[in-house]
Amino acid sequence: MKNVFLIFTFLCSSFLIAQEGTNMKKEVTPPEKVKLAFEKEYPGKVPVWSEEYVGDDNDEIRYEARYNVNNTTKALAIYDNLGIMKAYELQIPLSQLPPKAQAYLKKNYGAKAIREIAVVVNDKNITTYEVGVEKDKKFYDIQFDKDGGFDVIIEKN
Repeated sequence: MKNVFLIFTFLCSSFLIAQEGTNMKKEVTPPEKVKLAFEKEYPGKVPVWSEEYVGDDNDEIRYEARYNVNNTTKALAIYDNLGIMKAYELQIPLSQLPPKAQAYLKKNYGAKAIREIAVVVNDKNITTYEVGVEKDKKFYDIQFDKDGGFDVIIEKN
């Protein structure tokens, strides 16, 4: 009986360790160029930095700075390893979405399904909107263009 309990405990702990590795982004210290670029753009803001590998072969590194704009609004600034901003994401309320996007969401999703809303500006200065929704216990990112027209939906599980 002790052996069964020991094996069960070992298996449970290994599953927990594996989950942490895939779902959590650990806090990192970015290169000095990246920190200086952020401080120049957002003076006085205190970010929490994480890193992510992107690209076809996951060979490009991105540094993500998450910070609070104010008590209720969060933002995310993404930089490459040279300190060049690649994207900026700002949390917004539903009322700031374009009317076409609001109509699409009301028609296809209930108010309780909406989890997060953000305006995103990429490095080419193209503005889009991302809305995170939950439907049938799955999480999706719905992307709209700058005018609120539906663009794409991506499952994020």
